[in-house]
Amino acid sequence: MAKQQVLCVYYSRTGKTRAAMEEVSAALGGELVELDDGVNRAGVLGAARSCLDAVRKSTRFLKPFAAKGEVKTYDLVVIGTPVWAGRCSSVVREFLKKYGRDCRRVAYVITRGTAKERYEQVYDQMDRYTAAPHVAAVSLKGGDAGEHFWRDAFVKEVREILEKERSGDAK
Repeated sequence: MAKQQVLCVYYSRTGKTRAAMEEVSAALGGELVELDDGVNRAGVLGAARSCLDAVRKSTRFLKPFAAKGEVKTYDLVVIGTPVWAGRCSSVVREFLKKYGRDCRRVAYVITRGTAKERYEQVYDQMDRYTAAPHVAAVSLKGGDAGEHFWRDAFVKEVREILEKERSGDAK
């Protein structure tokens, strides 16, 4: 049977989500694509703008991205986002609004700045835009002692899901 295609899309304001998604994409042999809405989110003002957009659930025009195929052609779309004010980034929210229903299967990688954020709610928020609930998810706190353990556990879980589908035992 043909190798399954994995698309790894992400937005990263500070580079933490980018680093996590680069590692996940490499481990899964996925195609890595960065999302951009053209908004300057650098520095303190950019952080404030980002949080305000998240609280308002604002989205802006998503710049075209260079995936090799249409989103609906991938077996799995891994979506990476930072957590802003208890929500996914507005850039990823716009991606989900436009393409979430086209994703056959999704998994989430979220990065957070604190251990106290309720990341399960972020997964639920993102699932509202997809055709089916996520099949795997991980919440990573950059620099945390367990970050690599949880990332590797996520990759293992995703590989098992893809292998089950490949062998015909999919959920």
